[in-house]
Amino acid sequence: MNRHAGNGRGISRRALLTAPLIATAAAASRTEIAIEGERFLINGKVTYPGREWRGMKIEGLLMNSRMVQGTFDDHNPETRSRWNYPDTGKWDPERNTREFIAAMPEWRKHGLLGFTVNFQGGSPQGYSKEQPWENNAFDPDGKLRAPYLRRMKAILDRADRLGMVAIVGLFYFGQDERLKDEAAVIRGAENAVGWLLDQGYRNLLIEITNETMPRYDHPILRPERIHELIERVKEMTRNGRRFLAGVSYGGNTIPKPNVARTSDFLLIHGNGVKLPSRIRQMVDQTRAVDGYRTMPILFNEDDHFDFDQPDNNMIAAISKYASWGYFDPGESNYRDGYQCPPVNWGINTERKRGFFNLVKEVTGS
Repeated sequence: MNRHAGNGRGISRRALLTAPLIATAAAASRTEIAIEGERFLINGKVTYPGREWRGMKIEGLLMNSRMVQGTFDDHNPETRSRWNYPDTGKWDPERNTREFIAAMPEWRKHGLLGFTVNFQGGSPQGYSKEQPWENNAFDPDGKLRAPYLRRMKAILDRADRLGMVAIVGLFYFGQDERLKDEAAVIRGAENAVGWLLDQGYRNLLIEITNETMPRYDHPILRPERIHELIERVKEMTRNGRRFLAGVSYGGNTIPKPNVARTSDFLLIHGNGVKLPSRIRQMVDQTRAVDGYRTMPILFNEDDHFDFDQPDNNMIAAISKYASWGYFDPGESNYRDGYQCPPVNWGINTERKRGFFNLVKEVTGS
């Protein structure tokens, strides 16, 4: 299979504001993710082939960024206006996705191979104790909402053409309670994964929940039982193929044995970890968990930066042969990060440039 990297041509502001998102029929996937031991492979070839940086092995890693608001919308009329674009005074979910897609070739050009999206998004404030908005691809019974699928498909199709991997989350705390019961949660997971399989994608990793924790309303989404959904997803197939699946934990938390035994890869978060030495320790402790076998370890969320320093959380992770993912809640205000709508999906701030320039240097892109 061929890997295609987009031409990177600019798209006019008018085109971004007016072009429709077109849902096309399922086509043969161009990009396929696989795992061999601790390494990720794309289309049968190890990622970043032969690459080393400062004596650290880079090939086989999956450098990534949390971009979960790519399909964002808000069904709550009382909070929807919070996300209005300053130039139009209105919120526009289709524009948000169009601008996301327009930015993707530049991310790829800098060596970013992976990004996280989620059927229930993430906090549009960066961090939230309460979530009155409704950003949710599921109705209360677990049925899928067509507008979310259209936006998700547009993003995943573009990733496939660019040779990128999407880490697709199913559930997010603060939104999971909008599913009425456990049966609806299971139905929602099966509907989402079934739909993704039907599209023919091979460039996806499934993240059952973002940060499994006790605060999830439904027990099957909490740490003690989350492996049940991992197993269900792994059992779903089309023509003999299935998705690789796992689940992430909250910041500074080590995976539990039930997840280590069932996951295809292990997701951990660096939020709250101020010292790179702790990142290194987390990777060592994850490999020592009962039930661990040789598999990739992947940070897909970390809100610590210091990209201009000789050591930081990203460098600490790769020094232990773990992939690392950037979480950007914004700098001077929440609207200039990747987490908080209305998002500027470009590489437009000092922090974003710091991340992408370091990824470009590390990966030799």
